[in-house]
Amino acid sequence: MELLIIRHGQSMGEVEERHEGRADFPLSPLGYEQAEKTARFLYRTYPLDKIYSSPLARARSTAEMISRPLQIPVELCEALTDRDNGNLAGMLRSEALDKHPYPSHGRAYYEAFFGGESELDQRTRVEHFFAKICQDPPAKRIALVTHSSTINQLFRVFLNLTNTSNIYLSTSEAGIHFWHVNDKFRQIIFNNYRGHLE
Repeated sequence: MELLIIRHGQSMGEVEERHEGRADFPLSPLGYEQAEKTARFLYRTYPLDKIYSSPLARARSTAEMISRPLQIPVELCEALTDRDNGNLAGMLRSEALDKHPYPSHGRAYYEAFFGGESELDQRTRVEHFFAKICQDPPAKRIALVTHSSTINQLFRVFLNLTNTSNIYLSTSEAGIHFWHVNDKFRQIIFNNYRGHLE
């Protein structure tokens, strides 16, 4: 099974410097342009058999643009949603620093995020989804259109990293990661490719 993991294009939340999480921001004009370039690149280079997407607008719109030239449906999947950041959702980052400063001792992976979910909660739902598609691959080449925090959890699951791992994967707006999974091995072909946006 080939997995193309794609972060959505730039959202209006990013433009306005707001925390996103479950706040349902649309793509910005640049985000639509990034999604269109991503769609053209994938259609020409890695035509897909199946597309899963987070149901949040910024990911869903990106996935729909990718699906259009391929004429395949987008399957919305709650497991690919961004981390629930509770009270921070939609809040200006500057306001959040005043109201909810980051604790000096850090935050444990099992601690919920301001009424939202913990890293462990997010990891559990992501790992359940990943295990299911590995056990019974729904297609040969699959796209997962999702969010930075979810991509990081997928990366940890893919590499069998522990919850306490401090390894993070950079993933830019409309960045593409290409991973290969079979019965014998898991292989990273590339991570955070952005050549299609130049």
